[in-house]
Amino acid sequence: MLNMAIHKLFIDDFEEADYQLIAIHTTLENYRVAYFINQNLPVLLHRNKKDILIGTEKQKTGFSNFQFEDNKNQVFWTLIENKREISLPQKSKTINLFNEEQEFSNTHYFLPEFKNVDFFLKIESDANQIDINKITTKLNSIGQITTVYAVDLNRIKTKNNLIF
Repeated sequence: MLNMAIHKLFIDDFEEADYQLIAIHTTLENYRVAYFINQNLPVLLHRNKKDILIGTEKQKTGFSNFQFEDNKNQVFWTLIENKREISLPQKSKTINLFNEEQEFSNTHYFLPEFKNVDFFLKIESDANQIDINKITTKLNSIGQITTVYAVDLNRIKTKNNLIF
């Protein structure tokens, strides 16, 4: 008879987050935010060709993201847009001479519980080597950025969106 070892996995083993999240409020376009972050932090964010897809099978929304992998310090940086406005043509319900189409726009959010946030900077690291206060201070010094702050990870309801 074979003796088989039983290994138990506990959910608590996976609960501890290995990332930090910074909220960024700005009116800048995504490429400009990445540019200013590259100028003020030791990173070289570049546009990822694949958007992060969030949503249901019927309707997925793509969110642009910029990434940088710091192999020396084993840190992975991702800048993610939080708001995506999608415009869809909608035919008028009334029949008239001009048969007008109206545009209908809908805003989707990467993390819906943070609707006022424009971008998130996700910093993944195994060790606690990231000085989040220093990073937020540097980002707050950028004139084109309104405000920056660290996000309390316990306030995030849609944590699955951060797994990509």
